[in-house]
Amino acid sequence: MSAKNWAEALTPYREAIEAGLRSALQCPNPALAEYYDMMRYHMGWVDAQGHPVQSPPGKRLRPLLCLLACQSAGGQDTWRQALPAAVAIELVHNFSLIHDDIEDGDEARRHRPTVWKVWGMPQAINAGDGMLSLAHQALQQLAPDVPADLTLILGQRFEAACVTLCHGQYLDMQFERRTDVTVADYVYMVQGKTASLFATALEMGALLGTDGPAAARLYRSFGQKLGLAFQIQDDVLGIWGDPVVTGKPAANDLRRRKKSWPVLYALESATGPAQHDLMAFYQQDEAPDDAVVDRILDILNELEARARAEALVRDHHRQALAALDDAGGREPALDWLRNLALTLVGREA
Repeated sequence: MSAKNWAEALTPYREAIEAGLRSALQCPNPALAEYYDMMRYHMGWVDAQGHPVQSPPGKRLRPLLCLLACQSAGGQDTWRQALPAAVAIELVHNFSLIHDDIEDGDEARRHRPTVWKVWGMPQAINAGDGMLSLAHQALQQLAPDVPADLTLILGQRFEAACVTLCHGQYLDMQFERRTDVTVADYVYMVQGKTASLFATALEMGALLGTDGPAAARLYRSFGQKLGLAFQIQDDVLGIWGDPVVTGKPAANDLRRRKKSWPVLYALESATGPAQHDLMAFYQQDEAPDDAVVDRILDILNELEARARAEALVRDHHRQALAALDDAGGREPALDWLRNLALTLVGREA
């Protein structure tokens, strides 16, 4: 199946996810219209005045992985039973993005001002908190159709992912103040901040599709490796991405002194003046000027940090596909999972 055809085949899944998200974010009272519009604005459905728009909604990657894992593990007609889990996972992901934008000081996302930039930090924090609570409500929609013991297990997996996500964000912010962060520290952080939600989405989907915990663990392993590949590719885009495509300023992660994988690789590999300049840059507090950022970018390029990072993305991607092959599953969902994984390698946004 061609890339165009398999992407079109996912349309019913994307439409079901979108319908589930819109249902979860329905406003219960006119007095709360602006509050829910903050969340809808972040989702790309309305503008800052609450008028419907067609803005980029995001990849919806995590809920797609959940639904396809359910179908791959359980068969063609099983994926709809995983919709509450898929919606809950996407709401948690977007809660984290609203808060990340505040914590990182990012003023733009998907080519639009962030929620906090439009409504202020206090309201944006409250909007993110609301989205997290609505995610828990969405997950409860599993209860009428799923055995109680499985519902309990799924709830435990979901809560663990939420906690681990917060752990990862804590470490990510803490790293900005530390000068002793290693690549190993980074991997542990990413396993919480990014890979955990990928892994949980796939594991929950597989558990809803089959009674086999062994297969679900392999789907989880697929998600963990895929999440690592996704984040490191994101790190590449944070430094070398095209602002027209990413919607963020050029070399944004360098200007924020974010200790992403390419930076940590350079800090561990540099010697002489390059090492001195890197250490000095990450020990300063004031905003860097363009000349300083260009110097740091030159050092990263000299050390081939981008090529090293992209090689690591490909390596984690290979490991992810190996775990998926071991898990097995049913076509065409299994092949669609492979194709989705392929879209993460070399992506530009």
